[in-house]
Amino acid sequence: MGKKAGARDAEIILKLYDLRREPELRKARNWWLWEFFPRNSDDFLKISSAPGTPENNWLRQGASYWGMAAALVLQGALDEELFLRPACSGEMFFMLAKVYPFLEELREKLGDPEVFRDVEKVVNSTKWGRERLKFVLKRVEVLREKKALEAKG
Repeated sequence: MGKKAGARDAEIILKLYDLRREPELRKARNWWLWEFFPRNSDDFLKISSAPGTPENNWLRQGASYWGMAAALVLQGALDEELFLRPACSGEMFFMLAKVYPFLEELREKLGDPEVFRDVEKVVNSTKWGRERLKFVLKRVEVLREKKALEAKG
């Protein structure tokens, strides 16, 4: 942090917002937020190993979008404090929270220690981000349980 967000940061945030309005990314965001509730790494791997399916496309598109945005912050191209505001990256916290409980196992099974690494680094880079993740983890667990109950009947 340290510097105050400027006009260039605002331009990048607005461009990221504009990209989120793209129709296929909207589908991916909706799927990540409201339909995809993996309980473990195998639930994630089932989708990630089904190329050509809409779910596989959405999994990759949502994860890569937020990974790209986080990389901009980590490389100093975008102000961290501005980016971490819920209006700018709230969905990123939900995406991470959905895989966070089994993230290390997922990285191990994929053989890729970098999976979700940039998102995790940005979220954990501030006390506020760590606290926000704890809050969102609780919300996601409630939603996960609700989704499981709906699936039962």
